[in-house]
Amino acid sequence: MKGKEFEQYLKEKNVNNDIIANFITKLQDYEKFLKRDELNLEKVNPEELVSYTEYLVSKDKDSVLDFLRAIMNYANFTKNYDFIISAIDISESFNAMDNLFTRIAEIHGEDMRDEIFKDLVIPVLGIDPEKKPKFTKTIMERMKTKLGEEETISLLSPCLHGRPPDDIEGDKVLLKELGIDGFLAKKHQDLIKRLENHRDNNTLEFAQYIDDEVIDFIKNDQTFSQGIREGNTIIVKKLPYQAKKYLNAVDDNMKRFYICYCPWVRGAMKDNTEEESLRNFCYCSAGWYKLYWDQILEHPIKAEPINTALDGALECKIALHIPEEVLKPFIK
Repeated sequence: MKGKEFEQYLKEKNVNNDIIANFITKLQDYEKFLKRDELNLEKVNPEELVSYTEYLVSKDKDSVLDFLRAIMNYANFTKNYDFIISAIDISESFNAMDNLFTRIAEIHGEDMRDEIFKDLVIPVLGIDPEKKPKFTKTIMERMKTKLGEEETISLLSPCLHGRPPDDIEGDKVLLKELGIDGFLAKKHQDLIKRLENHRDNNTLEFAQYIDDEVIDFIKNDQTFSQGIREGNTIIVKKLPYQAKKYLNAVDDNMKRFYICYCPWVRGAMKDNTEEESLRNFCYCSAGWYKLYWDQILEHPIKAEPINTALDGALECKIALHIPEEVLKPFIK
C-alpha cells in the first residue's frame, strides 16, 4: 500500500486527521488479510473484495462501512476504479431491507412486521450480494400472504433506498422553460455528454466503464435517461447496470443479470432461480423515478414497471403516469 502518498492525498482534500488514520488502519488490516495469499493492494483482484467483507462480517460487521469508504478513497487515489465497482456491488441498496422493516412497522404495526420477518436475519452490509435473493423471496411471499399484493406494492413503491440529491429547483426551471418534451430531450443529451466525458477520462458512470459501443447504444434510444412522453405517460428505460457486459453477453440470463442494479434480486437471474414472487420488488425501482417526479411536478405520480429483467425481458422499462391536469401546463 502506498500509505504515505495516500495520506498526503487525503490531506490535500482536507479530510479530517482521525478519518485519515481510520482509513489507513482499515487498509493495513486488509493487507494483513491478503498477506496470507502473498498478495497486497496492488496485486489482488478487486473482484475478490467480497471475500474480505464477508470475513469482516464474521469478525466485526460494524467495520465494513468504514473499510468500504477507505478502499473507495484509495481506489480514487490510485485510479484503480475496479475496486469502486466491486465496492458498489457490495454496498448498493444495502439498507433497503432495513428500511422495509421500519416501513412495515410504521404502516401496519410492529406485530405485523415481526410476523413477516420472523426467524429471519436481514443480510448485513458486506455479505455476498448474490446470497440476498433467497431472503427477498421469503419476505415477498410473506408480505403477499399477510398483506396482499396491493399493499405489498404500496410498501415498495416509494423506493426503499432513496436517491442521491437532485437539482430539483434547477430542473423545475428547465422544465418550465423547455416544456416536457424539450426537457426530456435535453436530459438525454446531458446523459450522452456525461457518458462521453467518462469515456474520454476513463472514469466510471456509477459502477461501470463507458466506451463508444455503450454510448452508441444509449444515444440511439431516448427512453434512456428521463424517457419519452406518450400522452400523459413518460416511458423510461434504465441504463443497464453493466452496459458493456450486457451488450457482450451471449446468454440471456447473464444479460438480465447485467441489466439489474438491485442486489436483493439480481443474483436470482444469474442462476435462473427467479420466481413470480420476486417481480413486484421492481416497484422499488420504479419508485426511484417517482421520488424525482413527485418533487419536480409537486404532485404524486404513479410509477409502475412495464417489463423488467425479472420477468424475462432484456430491458427494464417503467411507466410514469402523470395526471393530465398536472402535465398539461408543460406541453408545448
